[in-house]
Amino acid sequence: MSREVQQAFDVLVIGGGPAGIAAAVRAAECGVRVGIVDDNAALGGQIWRGGLEGGPTSEAVTWRESLRNAGVTELCGKRIFDSPGAGVLRAEGSDGLCELHYRNLVLATGARERFLPFPGWTLPNVMGAGGLQAMVKSGLPIRGKRVVVAGTGPLLIAVAAYLCKHGADIPVICEQASWSSLVQFTAALMRHPGKIFQGMALKRDIGGIPFVANSWPLEARGRHSLENVQISRGGKCESIECDYLACGFHLVPNIELQLLLGCQIRGGYVQVDEYQRTTVDGVFCAGEPTSIGGLELSLIEGQVAGFAAAGDAAKARTLLGQRRKAQSFARTLDRTFRLRPELRSLASSETMICRCEDVPYSRLQGHTSWRAAKLHTRCGMGPCQGRICGPATQFLFKWNLDSVRPPIFPVRVESLASGMEQREANIVQ
Repeated sequence: MSREVQQAFDVLVIGGGPAGIAAAVRAAECGVRVGIVDDNAALGGQIWRGGLEGGPTSEAVTWRESLRNAGVTELCGKRIFDSPGAGVLRAEGSDGLCELHYRNLVLATGARERFLPFPGWTLPNVMGAGGLQAMVKSGLPIRGKRVVVAGTGPLLIAVAAYLCKHGADIPVICEQASWSSLVQFTAALMRHPGKIFQGMALKRDIGGIPFVANSWPLEARGRHSLENVQISRGGKCESIECDYLACGFHLVPNIELQLLLGCQIRGGYVQVDEYQRTTVDGVFCAGEPTSIGGLELSLIEGQVAGFAAAGDAAKARTLLGQRRKAQSFARTLDRTFRLRPELRSLASSETMICRCEDVPYSRLQGHTSWRAAKLHTRCGMGPCQGRICGPATQFLFKWNLDSVRPPIFPVRVESLASGMEQREANIVQ
């Protein structure tokens, strides 16, 4: 078995995106020992992936340099999978196991795309919008490829703009929200001038690409991989030939670790106080797990959590006004891109809901809870541990997710066995 390394920190930050980096920087500025953990090979998260685009003066580069200058210990390529006791987390990486001890913990675990099942959604080249963007950033050739972008949320336009810059041909952007909701969203942006400039820049980048509201994918078709997609457009079905379908229905927070630690969840998000403290002593949370509010809110919450976790509540208080303003934008996002009930009827009886365990819609219809579905069908028990089908069943059946237990990510058997040995030792003590 691999040798297990132990490290201890005053403040340990989980998640290397903007919120996590901001938390680590501010905590380290208070003179405490800080570590930051991320399962990717480099920090930056999804939004700052790919070489920190934007040039040497970009916000990403500035924060990254601040982190380096602050002397924060970076633990990249390590995935937290268990918490055997208070103040302890266990992580697995390619170099073996790591046991991390902390006095205070900041969880900045980010969010992921929500996928809604529809016929053909498991075909090759049907991808998440952000997932396709990430693959292009990693080298996937997209020039000359025909890409339909569909789903809901600001991410759609950002992805379309990025793909256009890299030579993709985008016939249409399908947004499930109504035109009236989008008009109200535009009016609400008047209170956030920075967002208006961002929107104008994205609109310029997508040029003349048709943007259609009240529109969503009905079916993806193809013999061996995607060939065309059927969309609902103005209440009518339209077929569009394409090489890729980039489809995502806004974002859902990554809260599995928070649930494992016992943090209270309200409305799908982690419950925190004004200093980003959760209901568990010594555990703070920042960024998308507390609300889907974008980069600005994530950076502010990360700083508040970092200061508070390091014991400097006075500095944290100086940011509370900025946070209130940014939180209003998060509420606007939630109202605008709330999923419409028509999307619950997209899946047919044969449509796979759990792709890991091949569980179709028809096998889930007779169950009344997430737990019952897991016990009888293995839905949510595959490698993704319900990260894809869980949010889908929440929307389709209004089930509440429960029974989060270690490992929260797939790990090697020896890692899991080591954790069980440690738990047994703690019980004996």
